[in-house]
Amino acid sequence: MSDRPLLLVSNDDGVDAPGNIALREALATFADVYTVAPQTEQSAKSHSITLHHPLRFNEVEKRVWAVDGTPADCVYVAFFLKDLLPRRPDLVVSGINHGPNLGNDVHYSGTVAAAREGALRGVPSIALSNCSSDMEGAAQYAKRFCKQLLRTTIPEGQAVLLNINFPAVPPKGIRATRLGFRLYSDEVEVRDDPRGRHYLWIGGPGGAKNEPVEGADTEALDEGFISITPLSIEATQPSHLGVAAYLAGPAEDR
Repeated sequence: MSDRPLLLVSNDDGVDAPGNIALREALATFADVYTVAPQTEQSAKSHSITLHHPLRFNEVEKRVWAVDGTPADCVYVAFFLKDLLPRRPDLVVSGINHGPNLGNDVHYSGTVAAAREGALRGVPSIALSNCSSDMEGAAQYAKRFCKQLLRTTIPEGQAVLLNINFPAVPPKGIRATRLGFRLYSDEVEVRDDPRGRHYLWIGGPGGAKNEPVEGADTEALDEGFISITPLSIEATQPSHLGVAAYLAGPAEDR
């Protein structure tokens, strides 16, 4: 058995995406890399998993599999399909996504969801997104970050989950950040197809503005820095337990 670390790679842009290829090639220089990624692009699929139709998969090349499902499907399959991985991975690495996943985008992101699925299984995980076209440069940073994380003493409790974004310009440096907030032109447009039937187009025009938040990932990217944001898989909001307790108490209108 190899004494090199075992890294599971996935993404949401698809198994043939340039960012994913650059990532797995860079990581393979020091680790045993197994890739299980979507057959086709699955952007904005969040953490959905496929329960109501079968998943098909095929081996694209040695240690690279394509699954016709979501990013979360892919990581789930990698963990639980017998003999696909020789052992439990040391890290799950998702990306490198073409475009950012900043602030509130993480709730919709398939890139982040693939990493989150790894963290839910107790494995330290990283999501990587890039605003520039330099995937090879971002992959070299990813290699550095993975090596450093493997050497890090992980605190007790939930697995580490990091969301890393690369700016559109050559990075000035690296910042540890919090999530910012992205502002979109949200709308729903009604259109007609060639047969006169209505359909909906959601999301409004492309592009987003970053709301000013000091110390945020959005601020770091705007200023030309790489952002590293730790995320939590703990969904409980402690400050709202009082509200829950009030609703659980006696009804005042009975």
